[in-house]
Amino acid sequence: MTALTPAARPIGRRLWNVMRLHAANPFTLFVTPLLVLASIFAINWMIWWMVRSGSPTDAQSIDDVSTGFQFSGASLWIFFYMMVVAIMAMNLSFSFALGFGSTRRDFLLGTGLTFLALSAGYALVYILLALLEQATGGWGLGGAMFNSFYFGLDLPWWQRLFNVFALFAFFFGLGSTFGAMYVRWRARGLTLFFIVSALVLVGALALITLSESWPAVAAFFVALGFTGTYALGLGIGVVAGVAAYGILRKATPRS
Repeated sequence: MTALTPAARPIGRRLWNVMRLHAANPFTLFVTPLLVLASIFAINWMIWWMVRSGSPTDAQSIDDVSTGFQFSGASLWIFFYMMVVAIMAMNLSFSFALGFGSTRRDFLLGTGLTFLALSAGYALVYILLALLEQATGGWGLGGAMFNSFYFGLDLPWWQRLFNVFALFAFFFGLGSTFGAMYVRWRARGLTLFFIVSALVLVGALALITLSESWPAVAAFFVALGFTGTYALGLGIGVVAGVAAYGILRKATPRS
């Protein structure tokens, strides 16, 4: 009996094997992100306690302090960490996967499914913590780490769930592109990309400023709203994932 070649195996099995490869080290994908999130929460809880201990006790002052907590970007660090996770996954797993017979297409599709699954899972954890935060009155101190302004405080939970999912997917997509660049062109190519990107960004900001177009830019995002803006970010993340595939098509596996 002739064994099936990797390309002849069912695509579902091939993609599942890539996903299993990424999950082979659960510490990177699951344990470390949760430890980072728990550490940030512990630091914030101590800050809330110190602020509460030294603040006036009248109702108006308590409301003002609680409102201020909602603008904290403490929980946003986990999203940047996920971009690092994506870079590491692309760099460490690409050569290994191809060495076991995976194609570049299967590797990118399996990796994309892994990142989407992680985005959905962590978004669900995030929103559950947000609901628990509401139920406990801000962890007993009026704090706000997961119910932050940045995801729409007045939106229903399912819309905030989408917003958080979209932001996770956005950073995973960017990380995929950066990781693919490093695999193909190493640090020199990635550094050149960042330099060119910085110049383009500064040029765009200068053009907007000189043309006095900031009100139009602000009006555009106001019209999109929170969910529309995050949907745009999700689209950018998908485009970044497609770009990663284009970059890796001619990348040379390295030991």
